[in-house]
Amino acid sequence: MSNQPVPRRTFLKLAAVGAAGAVLSDRANANAIPIPARPAGVSSTVDEMGLKLGVASYSLRNFSRQQAIEMTRALGAQYINLKSVHLPYEATPAEIGGARREIAAAGLQIVGGGMITFETDTDQGVRKYFDYAKAAGMPLIVGTCKPAVLPRIEKFVKQYDIKLAIHNHGPEDENFPSPYDVLKAVKGMDPRMGLCMDIGHTVRTGTDPVRAAADAGPRLLDMHAKDLRDLGDKDSQCIVGEGKIPIAALLRQLEAMRYAGYVNLEYEIEPDNPMPGMKQSFAYMRGVLAGLVTTRSRV
Repeated sequence: MSNQPVPRRTFLKLAAVGAAGAVLSDRANANAIPIPARPAGVSSTVDEMGLKLGVASYSLRNFSRQQAIEMTRALGAQYINLKSVHLPYEATPAEIGGARREIAAAGLQIVGGGMITFETDTDQGVRKYFDYAKAAGMPLIVGTCKPAVLPRIEKFVKQYDIKLAIHNHGPEDENFPSPYDVLKAVKGMDPRMGLCMDIGHTVRTGTDPVRAAADAGPRLLDMHAKDLRDLGDKDSQCIVGEGKIPIAALLRQLEAMRYAGYVNLEYEIEPDNPMPGMKQSFAYMRGVLAGLVTTRSRV
C-alpha cells in the first residue's frame, strides 16, 4: 500500500472542527475546561468511514476520572478505554456503578479497559478481572499474560462474552513483542481472542503496522495510536502526524478492511499537560479521515 506524504496543514484545516475544547495549561485548571457539543462534522466523518476514534485514558493518568471525562469531551471524542487509575480494580460494585453512570451522563461510551496483566494461571486470578470488566460494562479487555495462561482466559472470554485484545509491547516484551506473536498465540482460539495493536511498539520491532493490520484481519480487535519521530526509539514519541509512522496509510487500510474496533489515542508524553498535543493528534487523524471521505465521494 502506498504511503504518500500527508500535508499537515491541509488536514488540520479539514479537521478544524475536531479541535474543540480549551488548551489545558496545568492540572489546576482542568475542572474549568468547557465541554462543547460533539462537532457534527467529526461525527459524520467517523460514522461514514466506519472508523471510531477514542481515548486511552492512560493518556490522562495524572488527572482524576472527572477531569479525564471532561478532557475527553473537550477533545470531541465519545469513546474511552479506561485505565485502572480512573476505575480501580478494588472499587466496590457501588463505586463501579457510579462511575459507569458518571461516564454515560457525560455522553461517553466505555469501549474497553486496560491494559490489564493476568498475573496468575488460576481461575480466581483470571475471573477477578472479568468480574471487574463486566461490572464496568467493558466489552473488551486490553491485556497481556504468559502464553500458557491463554487457554484459561479463553474459557472466561466464552463465559462472559468479553473480548480479550492482547497488547504487543515491542522488543522488550518477552511474550508478545509484535502483532505476529499475538496472532500466532491465538490462532485457532475463539474469535473473541485477538490483538490490540500498539502501533508505536509495533514499528519498533521492524514490523509494518499497515501490513500487520491487513494480516490480522478480524483478529484485530483494538488499537493504540501514537507516533514516533524515530521508528526505533520509544522515547521519540510525538504528536500524531509529526512522526514517521504511516498513519494515513494505516487508516486507509482500516477503512478498506472495514475494521470494527476502535482507534484509541494513547498519548504517553507530556503527562501533566497532554491536551495541546492530543488536540493536534486528533485533528490530524480526523483530517486524514476527512480526506478519505472526500476522495471516496469523488470516485
